[in-house]
Amino acid sequence: MPLRGKKRGRGALPATKEPDSKVAKAETPKKRYASSSAKGMTKVLASEKDKPEGSKKTYSHWLMKSEPESRFEKGVDVKFGIEDLKAQPNQTACWDGVRNYQARNFLKDMKVGQEAFFYHSNCKEPGIAGIVKIVQEAYPDHTQFDKKDPHYDASSTKEKPKWFMVDVQFVRMTKRFIPLAELKVQHQAHKTSGGPLKAMSLFTRQRLSVQPLTDEEFEFVLSLEEQKP
Repeated sequence: MPLRGKKRGRGALPATKEPDSKVAKAETPKKRYASSSAKGMTKVLASEKDKPEGSKKTYSHWLMKSEPESRFEKGVDVKFGIEDLKAQPNQTACWDGVRNYQARNFLKDMKVGQEAFFYHSNCKEPGIAGIVKIVQEAYPDHTQFDKKDPHYDASSTKEKPKWFMVDVQFVRMTKRFIPLAELKVQHQAHKTSGGPLKAMSLFTRQRLSVQPLTDEEFEFVLSLEEQKP
């Protein structure tokens, strides 16, 4: 039986703008660090309706946003930071509450063993806090059927569920917290130089709480943890 974790970051984040932390100088790492994720093929986005136009890419790395600070919806605290995941039995929990079709499709593309950055969002200092891995592939999100849950969807049925979730397990903290402000600097520099982060979804599809990463993007971001901010 999959673990029922606390509420996670949703498909479309609140309209509040994520605050910038202090700006870091853009640097190119002296060497690339290989991904530690399990290899595996992923399928093309499940729904043609929600698939980005012209997109036929498959992915094996991800970025998943969640809120580490308390915020109440219908009386329920949707807070779930990486420390909350670490506190779960077996450091494993379901990633529920996604209510954006494209983010849902990305969840359905995930394969067991793939890795994702755990990204703290909608907080004082947003950024990447650690790494998790997928331990169970997509299955119906129980919160869509719970009338008391803030993510209840009356239009979804158990026969034809709309929303799905995966189970994730804590892998490790990043060697240092990698703030959004630092990633922004790198993104701007790479847009000019053609670097790995030039088209990173964190900036091109900002409101998605579940985002794909290319291998090159994942490896570059991972290499940043070795650098001084």
